[in-house]
Amino acid sequence: MPERLYFTDSDEANRLIAQDAMALLIGFALDQQVTVQKAFRGPLDLSERLGSLDPKALAEADLEPPFAAKPALHRFPGAMAKRVHELAVHVLDRYEGNAAGVWERAASPAHLQANIAALPGFGEMKEKSLAAVLYNRFGVETARDLLPPHPTLGDVDSPEALAGYQAAKRVHKAQWTRQRAAQAKATR
Repeated sequence: MPERLYFTDSDEANRLIAQDAMALLIGFALDQQVTVQKAFRGPLDLSERLGSLDPKALAEADLEPPFAAKPALHRFPGAMAKRVHELAVHVLDRYEGNAAGVWERAASPAHLQANIAALPGFGEMKEKSLAAVLYNRFGVETARDLLPPHPTLGDVDSPEALAGYQAAKRVHKAQWTRQRAAQAKATR
């Protein structure tokens, strides 16, 4: 397990997402229409506001007030409060509250991919990025075959690498969006 991940400007947030599997999953869930730094700072801020990132506590709590309190934890606090609640319920129901069970219980790359894909709010790009983080930063062998050919957060091993990743992500996302639009047009 790494001591920290370099996804935010906060050393405390970087340590939390490296050492708490639920914090890591929450960061990925929030990584939508906000900067990587804001998304992965969210678990620390939520923990400070709620007092816990325990899936049972998150599943039982009304998450909208801590998400909406100024400064809001996300650009869309209501939607993300709901998503984090759904994520907590999922982890509680499927993994008995052990968020690391998502990868620890995966016997194969296909099983791991299915586990990640089933997480609320996780689409194809998040699946690949989480798999890359699991393999490159946590040494999760079942994630090796899921690594994409493009840069992901799994490549980020320093603050400088985060800046490089974000520039590459913008290029890749634009290409990916164009490709998906072309595929959709071709199937009409």
